[in-house]
Amino acid sequence: MIKKIGIIGCGAMGSWIAEYITKNLRDKSKVAAICDIDFNKAKELSEKIKPMPIITTIDGLIDESDLIIETASPEVSGTIAEKADSLKKDVLIMSTGGLLNKPHLIEKINSGHSYIHISSGAICGLDGLKSAMTGAVKSVTLTTRKPLKGLAGSPYLKEKNIDIEKIDKETLIYSGTARDAIRYFPQNINVAVTLSICGLGADRTRVRLFTSPEYTKNTHEIEVEGEFGKLWTKTENVPSMANPKTSGLAIFSAIAKLKEIL
Repeated sequence: MIKKIGIIGCGAMGSWIAEYITKNLRDKSKVAAICDIDFNKAKELSEKIKPMPIITTIDGLIDESDLIIETASPEVSGTIAEKADSLKKDVLIMSTGGLLNKPHLIEKINSGHSYIHISSGAICGLDGLKSAMTGAVKSVTLTTRKPLKGLAGSPYLKEKNIDIEKIDKETLIYSGTARDAIRYFPQNINVAVTLSICGLGADRTRVRLFTSPEYTKNTHEIEVEGEFGKLWTKTENVPSMANPKTSGLAIFSAIAKLKEIL
């Protein structure tokens, strides 16, 4: 049976996933519906897909689809996850930051009694963290390094009155919890929330964010210390050419998770 897939968010990630499904997974699925706050983006993407999907609302897309993929923003991802889960429809959430306001959904995800799926995104090591959580875990720290242009437009820069163009050396731009990190950098640090869901939670997961004019890659280092010992991983990501705020591995992780679900 061909599964009908709906994609919410027609930016770099959503478009790449849609085109991949059309070219490589047509024996299992088809993109049946798409949705974006920018109608022109949705229209442009729909014209690249055969057969052409319908352009509809979030509610219309959820009704029309067997599997929903969210690549929009933390502002809507939590609501999308909740609606899909209530209708017993599989949903892949990429903007995991939106789940923090829905703690009951995080509990369901961790219990295994949920239709909500999350991918590893732009980081490695979640399997080790999940294993470590069987015992006592003392600390989880994410250190992220991003090029200047990858942080452009972040609410944190405006709130702290930081002119990113004036940064001329490696700079620690943020240090705090995962909960605050996603609020300040909603398009940049969903990996911190994914890490917190699999580990100690958003208030106990520490995040440090560096930037520099010398950086050309998005780098994520994870440090976990606990009863098991210590774990350290480092992932160097090439930013997506279509959107420097998104790592190519994050897109690949969505495809990998999609194949698991199908």
